[in-house]
Parts: sequence; C-alpha cells; structure tokens
Amino acid sequence: MIRLGVNIDHVATIREARKTVEPEPVYAALIAEEAGADSIVVHLREDRRHIQERDVRIIKEVLKIPLNLEMAATDEMVDKACDIRPHQATLVPERREEVTTEGGLDLGKVANRLRRSIPRLKAEGILVSLFVDPDPVSIETAKDIGADAVELHTGQYAMGWLKRSWEAPLKELEEASRLSAGIGLMTFAGHGLTYQNVRQVTAISPVEELNIGHSIISRAVMVGLGQAVREMIEAIGKGRRLRTIRD
Repeated sequence: MIRLGVNIDHVATIREARKTVEPEPVYAALIAEEAGADSIVVHLREDRRHIQERDVRIIKEVLKIPLNLEMAATDEMVDKACDIRPHQATLVPERREEVTTEGGLDLGKVANRLRRSIPRLKAEGILVSLFVDPDPVSIETAKDIGADAVELHTGQYAMGWLKRSWEAPLKELEEASRLSAGIGLMTFAGHGLTYQNVRQVTAISPVEELNIGHSIISRAVMVGLGQAVREMIEAIGKGRRLRTIRD
C-alpha cells in the first residue's frame, strides 16, 4: 500500500494573507485525516510565511495519524523538531526568496551539518527523511550520513508532464527509487504532483509514500477538502492497479 501525506501549508497561506484566524490549519488536518490521509505534512519555514509554530504543536497533539514536519536543516529548526517530536522530519533546502522549494538538498554542501543534525533527531525517535533530487550521488550520500529515508523531488517530472515530455524524468525517478530501496532507504516522492500526473509515479514499485499539497488544496477550493483528499486517494488507487500489472 502506498501512503498519502497531505500537505496543508496553503490553508495557512490563505490565513496569513490577511493575518487573521481563518481558515484554521488544525481543522484542515483533522478533515484530511478523516477523509483517509495517512499522514499530515506541514513545512515550518524560517520566514513563517504560512505554517506557524502553534499550528505544528496543536496538530501534533490532536492527530491520530503521523505528522511529517518539513524543515530547513538549521540548528534552530532541529531544536524545534526535537522539542515537538513529530513522527517524521523531512529536511529540505530553503531560500527566503523562493516561491516554493525549487529542488533537492545539495548534500555536497550540507552533509557535514546533517551528520550532526540527523543523530539528534533520531535520538528523539524521529524518522529522518532527506528531500533530494533523483540522482545516485544524493541517494548514496543520504544513506552514508544516516538518513532513514529519501523523498525524491518530482518537480522535473511534473514540469515535463505539462510540456508533454515526462518520460525521461519518470525514468530517472524509477531508477532512483530502485537504488534507494536497494541500499535500504525508505523511498518517498513529492513536489508538483497532481490528480493528472500522479498515476505514473504511484506505479513505481519502491515508492512507499507520496506527499501532495498544492493540488489537493486547489481542488478543495472547489469541492471541499474531504472530497479533494478522497479524489486523490482514488487517483493513487488507479496507479496502484498499474503497479500490480507491472509487477
């Protein structure tokens, strides 16, 4: 069974546009949970542009499913994660000027920092995943520095889908997932996945979890969050059937 992590950051984006009290990300997390999400994903950015620390703490308290905290690999954020103790921490690159995360971690630059941070997180019982591009060096480095999992950046595939040139990025994801699973890493995927393009990624056998936010929240504006989550679960189910045929 492939799991769905629902990222609710953009519920908070709407709230922060007015610096008011609605919509409430905590309610969104509970609705997604009730609709069948396997985990809730929130990104506590250093600039606090959407999710706030109070959101993370309350969501952690009320959820019955795992909380996946996306965060920069900084001492401040590692301290907060060790205090909050989510089920999972996904370490991502972060630049204040970016609209959204633009690529995987450059492990050549941050490996030494992560060698210090990962053991601290794991000592608190937190599963550690690194958000990386689907390339062999990044995956092997993630294993070497002690990560439990990698989340493969699917952005190039998603952009390729829009341009009708997605076959090569999908092949990269397939090869990267086989390598990751082969060296004992849990293998997740996410970024830019939609109801239209998710099926092919779901069909990649080693992928255990998909983390999806923007497309679900966009659909929720039209049909409600619960229905949007259920529709994504249905789309993933179609990919699972394709995976069964391939296997």
